[in-house]
Amino acid sequence: MSVYRVTEIIGTSPTSWEEAAKEALAAAAGSLRDLRVAEVLQQDIALAPDGTLESFRTKLRVSFKYEAAAERAAQKAGQERVAEPAH
Repeated sequence: MSVYRVTEIIGTSPTSWEEAAKEALAAAAGSLRDLRVAEVLQQDIALAPDGTLESFRTKLRVSFKYEAAAERAAQKAGQERVAEPAH
């Protein structure tokens, strides 16, 4: 059985909403494991004080596999054993 957690993230880009979504996903992938689904919730633009376009913003809902603390500790211990050099 698997459990997934859902959270919202926002990415920004000076060029497009697609690039803003890519930036958000790249940042999330750096700290979240097993990203599964990303859903676009909202797209908007940020305006400079003079009314010109400052950036594109994309809000995403992402899901990723939830791991209990004990499961993460067991995985980490297993990785450390594999990483130890043989004597």
